[in-house]
Amino acid sequence: MKALLEWIRKDMKPALGVTEPAAIALACAAARAMTEEPAECLLVRENSGIYKNAFTCGIPGTDKIGNEFAAALGCVAGDKEKGLLVLEEISDADVEAAKRFIEDGKVKVEVSQISSELFIYACVRTEHDCCEAEIRGQHTNICRLVKNGRVLLEKKTRELEETARPGSLTDYTMEEFFRFAKETPVEDLYFIREAYRVNLELAKAALTSERCTLTKSLLAFNGGTDVSGDLRATARFFAGAASEARVLGLDKPAMSITGSGNHGIICTMPLYAMYRVEQHSEESLLRATVLSYLITMYMKEYSGKLSAFCGCAVAAGTGMACAMTFMRGGGFEEVLATLNNMAASIVGMICTGGNHACCMKVLAAVDTAVTSTELALSGKCISPEHGVADVCPEKTMQNIGLIAYPGMTETERVILEIMQNKKGGAKGHEETD
Repeated sequence: MKALLEWIRKDMKPALGVTEPAAIALACAAARAMTEEPAECLLVRENSGIYKNAFTCGIPGTDKIGNEFAAALGCVAGDKEKGLLVLEEISDADVEAAKRFIEDGKVKVEVSQISSELFIYACVRTEHDCCEAEIRGQHTNICRLVKNGRVLLEKKTRELEETARPGSLTDYTMEEFFRFAKETPVEDLYFIREAYRVNLELAKAALTSERCTLTKSLLAFNGGTDVSGDLRATARFFAGAASEARVLGLDKPAMSITGSGNHGIICTMPLYAMYRVEQHSEESLLRATVLSYLITMYMKEYSGKLSAFCGCAVAAGTGMACAMTFMRGGGFEEVLATLNNMAASIVGMICTGGNHACCMKVLAAVDTAVTSTELALSGKCISPEHGVADVCPEKTMQNIGLIAYPGMTETERVILEIMQNKKGGAKGHEETD
C-alpha cells in the first residue's frame, strides 16, 4: 500500500500554465538544446489532445496563446531542465524573438493523430544540424533524442511504461483507496501541503489580475470574501479563481495531478473550501486529498491523459466529490453512493481545450459534486442499474474512463475540426496540413 504514496508523489508536480503548452515548449527546448547554432526552422507534430488543449491557451509571462507560440518560445528560450516550469524565466526579449520566429514563417505545427496517447515530436533545424525530440505517455517524459540521424536517447516500450508510472493503480480496489486514506500515518501526507500552498497562491493571483474577470464575479457571489458560510460559493471561488489564473497564463504554477493543473486544482480547492467553511482539521483535509487524487488517477488510467471528455470535471470532479463525502465523515457506502451520483450526472462533458471555457466546467463540477455528496450523505443515490454505474465501484470508474477512450474518439475528431475551422479567434496562430 505504501506504493500508493509514491504514485502520488511521482504524479504531483508544479506546472506553469496549462501543461500542454508547457509540454510543447519542453519538447522544443529539448530539441534546441542539442545544438549551439540558431534555429532556422521548427516543426512540431502532436496528438489531437495536445493540439486541442493548447489551441487557445494562454502562455505564461505573455499575452499570447496557442501551439505555435508555445513551440516558438520553448525553442527560443525554454529551459529543458525545468520540466513543466520550462518557461519560468522568459524575458520580454524572448517573447519578441518568438514572435519574429513565427512571423518569418519558420514554425509549423501539425496534428499527427487522433488519439488519447500523449505525443509530441519537435524538430529544430539549423544551418548544419537537425535535432529531434519526442515526448510520450507523460508531459515530461522525453523518450527519444536524435541529432543528425544519431540516436542519443531512446526508451523502449517497457522503459516508457516504467517512467510513466511506478505500477498500476488498476491493481487496487476502491476499498483499498478508502482504507489507505483513512489509515496512513498523517505525517506521511505532509508533502501534500505543498499542493495547497501552490494552488492557493495561484487563486490569489487571479484577484489582482485585470484579465481574471470571472474571479471578481465569483468573489462578489461569495459576499465579497474568499471564505463565507456558503460552501458552494466558497468552493466555486477558490476553484474558479485558480483555474482562471491558470488558463489565462498568469505567471504562477499550479500543482498538477495526472499531468493536468486543472485536475490538481479541482482535486484540492473545493476541499480547501470545505476545510475552511466547516472547520475540519488539517489531517482530515490531507486524508481526503489522498482519496481525491487516487480516484481521479484511477479513472485516467482508462480515459488516457488527453481525450474528448473533460477529465477535469468528470475524473477530478468525481474524485473531489467522493473526498468531500469522506471529509464529512461519510463511510465507504456513502463514498460509493457519491461515485454513482457523479457517474449519473456529469459524465459526457466534452473537452474543448485548455482555455477560458475550462472555468465554466470547473464551476459545473463543483456544483455537481456538492449536490452528489449531500444526496449521498442523506442516503440517496442513483441505483447502479441505471446508466454507466455498476455494482462494482472499480467497474464504475472503468466505465467512466472508457466513455472518453475509445468511446469519444470520433467526438475528438469533430471538436478538432470545429476549432480549426473557426473564424477569427486563434485563426492565423494555428496552421495544419
